Amino acid sequence: MTAVNPRPTPALPTRFHRVHLIGICGTAMAALAGMLKERGYLVSGSDTMAYPPVSDLLAGWGIPIQAGFSAQHLEPRPDLVVVGNICRKDNPEVLQSLELGIATFSLPEALRLLFLAGKRPVVITGTHGKSTTSALVAWLLAHAGFDPGYLIGAVPLNFGSNYRLGQGPHFVVEGDEYDTAYFDKVPKFWHYPAELATINNIEYDHADIYPDIESIERVFQTFAARVNSNGILWINGDCPRSRAAAQKATARVRSFGLTDGCDLTARAVCLEGNNTRFDLVLEGRRLGPLHSPLFGDHNLRNALGSIGIALDAGLDLGQIEAALPGFLGLAKRQQIKGEQGGVLVIDDFAHHPTAVRETLKAIRQRFADRRLWAVFEAKSNTSRRAVFQQEYAAAFDAADRVIFSQPWKKDDLPESEKLSLPKLVEDIERRGKPVKLIATVEEIIEALAGQVRPGDVVVGLSGSDFGGFHAKLLSRLRASR
Repeated sequence: MTAVNPRPTPALPTRFHRVHLIGICGTAMAALAGMLKERGYLVSGSDTMAYPPVSDLLAGWGIPIQAGFSAQHLEPRPDLVVVGNICRKDNPEVLQSLELGIATFSLPEALRLLFLAGKRPVVITGTHGKSTTSALVAWLLAHAGFDPGYLIGAVPLNFGSNYRLGQGPHFVVEGDEYDTAYFDKVPKFWHYPAELATINNIEYDHADIYPDIESIERVFQTFAARVNSNGILWINGDCPRSRAAAQKATARVRSFGLTDGCDLTARAVCLEGNNTRFDLVLEGRRLGPLHSPLFGDHNLRNALGSIGIALDAGLDLGQIEAALPGFLGLAKRQQIKGEQGGVLVIDDFAHHPTAVRETLKAIRQRFADRRLWAVFEAKSNTSRRAVFQQEYAAAFDAADRVIFSQPWKKDDLPESEKLSLPKLVEDIERRGKPVKLIATVEEIIEALAGQVRPGDVVVGLSGSDFGGFHAKLLSRLRASR
């Protein structure tokens, strides 16, 4: 980050109808496109890469994706341009926008001006768990009849879309700490005027823009200070960095977590069928038993943070108790893609070592008596860097078998900064775990087809679509029957 504050936001045009989004296939950019289309604007967009589920969503909304970036994509001339954070200042569409004098905004600026005005923004932040917590908050509010709007960086399965306009007073935003745009180098979540908010946790991430954990701590401290002084900030009381960040807040601060001293906590936690059962305890008072369809300690904290927000938004315990078991989760978050020949295939977004570790622990907990395969793609800005070389070795401990795909071939990182998968394989072998490095998705599928057996669980972990790994594996297993 290079800026101390967000840039002064330009004024919206007095009248506008045609909106163009540069980098439309980012998950949040696609959601914004859908929201604009639903509001009646004529929407166009461009990007260099498009893959499910985002490409499917845009197609379903009737929003075309123009391939690549070209000045010609601004014909006919749009009234307003939204610039995604993948764009550099030399992007041909950016240059054409400036040449034509078109009003240009970042995603957070457009969201705040067009959709958060007049609402009570609920902003969910943290290194991990933002999407799940945001989706669960939206579901609890919707089930209780509050009709919230939301914008989430994944697709909640209860709604089938990663946005919702909503007519109620609340608008739930997944507050991302990644930077805003080339012309506004601050975290996205600084732009949102939060009235209710969470800090789920704070860890080192986004090594492409943050040099160290201290720089990340500072942006969360600033976020905490920006929460409306009449609002409420819920923090993960089990996370010392979240507690430290909250010291900058002028809003009321409340904590959730699994350790003593948290305002909202869970006790008597156990598995009960396909649910996690726990007693909800608020400020030492047992409110009653709840059943969550989510598994793992990290998801229990996500549920507690969501419940805290819901209570402060005006829900009562009965409304939460009725809604929680019906939460279906999100696409690419422990999402069961299918089962063939007794082999269960799961898709998950986890790519940070902490997320990998907690996800695999949760799946191990849920399927305790089944052999667990973890198949991992190091493609994200986080996972392909050497900064987490040591942490990854222990992250796969809950799996019985591990497979890595070869490094992403379009990598321009210096060799000294790249994650070494051969070294990671050696480190995991030393931990007594069978592990292989296999070149391509197709070769991985062939290897699995010859080794999996009924009862196995295969988890494909990737921040992208992993080359269609999950669907291709299910198809291969189907053909083997």
